Amino acid sequence: MSALTETDERHLRRAVELAASARDAGDGPFGSLLVDTDGRVLAEEVNTERTDGDVTAHPELKLARWAARQLTPEAAAVATLYTSCQPCGMCAVAIERAGLGRVVYALSAEQLARLRPAPPTTPVAYAGPALFDEARVPVRPA
Repeated sequence: MSALTETDERHLRRAVELAASARDAGDGPFGSLLVDTDGRVLAEEVNTERTDGDVTAHPELKLARWAARQLTPEAAAVATLYTSCQPCGMCAVAIERAGLGRVVYALSAEQLARLRPAPPTTPVAYAGPALFDEARVPVRPA
């Protein structure tokens, strides 16, 4: 990773402040903001999983969705997402699908796991692929 600029550090500190506000509100301690190439904050979000009763209410995912709706592909490609922790897999895919060009994070996933171990998860059983001839019909090019 390249060295961070003063602007990067300022926005990253804001993401950490947002994380603290989410924690203070009873949610997970995660915060993010989306910034354009001129350093202007386009949008800010905090984790609201508990408040919203939505396990997907991560700030990175909410900002990726906002960007996909509000920004042109060109504007998204040059925007930077600043976030208090490295995005999880769900958020990383959303960030890519939204076309965001850069992510800067404070804590890595490994650092977060050492500071705050994740709660146990329930294993999921997957079955498939199946029904190829039927399932391919709606996804084939017209």
